[in-house]
Amino acid sequence: MTAGELAIVLAAVLCSIGFAALVVVLVRVLDMLRALRQEVVDLRLETRPLLAELQQTTVDARETVEEARSDLERFDKVLGSAEAIGDAVAGTSMVARTALSAPMIKMVGFARGTSRAVWRIRSGPDRTASPPTGPHPARIIEIDGGSSKPPSRRERRRRSS
Repeated sequence: MTAGELAIVLAAVLCSIGFAALVVVLVRVLDMLRALRQEVVDLRLETRPLLAELQQTTVDARETVEEARSDLERFDKVLGSAEAIGDAVAGTSMVARTALSAPMIKMVGFARGTSRAVWRIRSGPDRTASPPTGPHPARIIEIDGGSSKPPSRRERRRRSS
């Protein structure tokens, strides 16, 4: 055998070893690809129900948000109506106070003048006593020290004298 033939045999052996190694590596890669495909199938089987549940939860959340938004709009309308009513009542009470204050003052003055005239008529020609100057007797509020019964006639007479 010559050196050229030996080199060709050696090259053929090395190529066959390399080819065998390549076949082993490709078989291993093929096994890994099959395992990876199975894992992907399993992952899809597990994630499909989760994705469906997530989509349903999203739909439910959207419905809840829409319902809350409509409730908030209704509440906003009610609050606006309440503010308008409050403003109207405040304006009405001020108008009523302004409209009724002058007649009330005149009525109180008339009642006071009438009570003085009645006192002068009753007192007769002798007017040495001074007319009543304190609050009108009908407006005096007496506190009886916490008793729950109204005062008797005697107690009222005693207090008035």
